[in-house]
Amino acid sequence: MARATAAGYPRQMPSPSFALHLATKRSQRPPDSELVFGRVFTDHMAIVDYDVERGWFDPRVVPYGPLALDPAAAVLHYAQGMFDGLKAFRGDDGKVRFFRLDRHCRRLHDGATRLCIPPVDEPLARAAIVALVSADRDWVPSTAGTSLYIRPTVIASEPFLGVRPAKRYTFFVIASPVGAYAGEAFSPAKILVEDKYVRSAVGGLGGVKAGANYIASLRAAEDAKARGYNQVLWTDAHEHTYLEEVGTMNLVVRIGDELVTPPLGGSILDGVTRDSVITLLREWKFQVSERPLGMEEIVSAHRGGSLREIFGCGTAAVITPVSALGWKGEDLVVNDGQPGEVSRRLFDAISAVQYGRAPDPHGWMTALD
Repeated sequence: MARATAAGYPRQMPSPSFALHLATKRSQRPPDSELVFGRVFTDHMAIVDYDVERGWFDPRVVPYGPLALDPAAAVLHYAQGMFDGLKAFRGDDGKVRFFRLDRHCRRLHDGATRLCIPPVDEPLARAAIVALVSADRDWVPSTAGTSLYIRPTVIASEPFLGVRPAKRYTFFVIASPVGAYAGEAFSPAKILVEDKYVRSAVGGLGGVKAGANYIASLRAAEDAKARGYNQVLWTDAHEHTYLEEVGTMNLVVRIGDELVTPPLGGSILDGVTRDSVITLLREWKFQVSERPLGMEEIVSAHRGGSLREIFGCGTAAVITPVSALGWKGEDLVVNDGQPGEVSRRLFDAISAVQYGRAPDPHGWMTALD
């Protein structure tokens, strides 16, 4: 039996290697021009099992297909599960590279404790992702704006009905060749400020990528779409005035010469793209603040002419400019509804690194051997 850590979980296997059980028949990848987000999946998936006696064991790559889950599996009843999302890109030189692979693996590891899930050590998560993409390398598209979206996921698979942490889990990784997240890359979005529903509160699950966060967001998002908006801008759970996330992305607002993003505090996800944006903005000598930002300040800046840009940032879309904010029956149009200069510069800079068209001074890209 594996030796237990201080947290009570068995230690991770050293230098995990994945057994390959590859499909005898391969599917045909759709043309790049027909790719949408998250509808088609590659030929394989990586899987690792866990139980309290053995820790994580039996790492393997197998043909993509349904998971065998007992109807009493804990994830189906108590939502004990989490995921992450990252991308691999085929550069102009033909090489396949992951964007910030280690950072995503670290976030998957660090978030597990909050959900009482045994952490997937970073070397294991990295090995699973690399093994899957190596097996399905031909699925990485090459057209500008396309990528391979990778979804590592952990679910509680023990069958029982009782509210406690499960004793068995499944870690799996699937991948999907994708085009632009919302149909058109860098497309401005009209956003409704949400002042009724709550996605997450301080002390809740907002700081980790738990599936429960996303189901909590659906009702508000559907209501906003019915009113002609693309998504919602979440406000704090207590006063419904301080801004948090825009849809499933982190938020950045440019007021005058200051770029503001809400501070991490337990209800906001520590976004990988958010970190990349902050890094670049500070290198470019912009004034960047991680501080609370209320709607009162937004409205005042809009009326005074200093609200210059609002945009979301995240893995799926990279940068999404906001064309207007709906608040209390009024639409606050931002920058005449057009993307701003900073959001455009960020989108271009990050995309250039991802596709190998620009130097990578931060070591954000990991090349597939």
